[in-house]
Amino acid sequence: MITVLIADDHSLVRAGLRRIIEESNEIRVIAEAEDGRQAMNKIKETPPDVAVIDISMPGMDGLELIGHIVDYLPELPIIVLTMHEEDQYVIRAIKAGARGYVTKRSAPEHISAAIKKVHNGGRYLTQTASEALAIHMATTQKDHRSLLDGLSNREVQVLRRLALGQTNHEIADSYNISVKTVDTYRLRLLKKLNLRNNADLSRFAIQHNLIQI
Repeated sequence: MITVLIADDHSLVRAGLRRIIEESNEIRVIAEAEDGRQAMNKIKETPPDVAVIDISMPGMDGLELIGHIVDYLPELPIIVLTMHEEDQYVIRAIKAGARGYVTKRSAPEHISAAIKKVHNGGRYLTQTASEALAIHMATTQKDHRSLLDGLSNREVQVLRRLALGQTNHEIADSYNISVKTVDTYRLRLLKKLNLRNNADLSRFAIQHNLIQI
């Protein structure tokens, strides 16, 4: 039996959703919440197998709630069930840690399948959400490729070595340059690629096949 928490500020929506979900003998709703704080408290009291949450809720909204859930219980699969179909909501929800995105308009035919899918470790996006995410990923990859093309050969060399975990001293010795110069390259890379730290540089290098893992 898959246990579910529903978080939505409309009682009629929660009631209708519970009825749809429990039509499946494999799923049971064990908790309801009308806002993010209440949802977080109930998750701490009795963790469900899956959390189904709305984005628009008073106080702590759904996106903030996702962040708290990921911090407290990162293995808990989250499905966003919302009226919002705009691309930016899909992207922000998935980036925050949601494993599913279902619109309320399509909920009756998708929600039970989504719950089962994310519970088994998969992702579930309705067609609109999937298309929005695909466009975003394609655009991001294109932007990253343009950023990579803007690096000098030495910057790419330093990027590769940083991504491999080498220290500034090791890189300086390899190229017979000062440690300060290496750090200048590192800071320049962070600025050019709009990244925050060495971990981000490593991920960027892996995504663009600059290093082998």
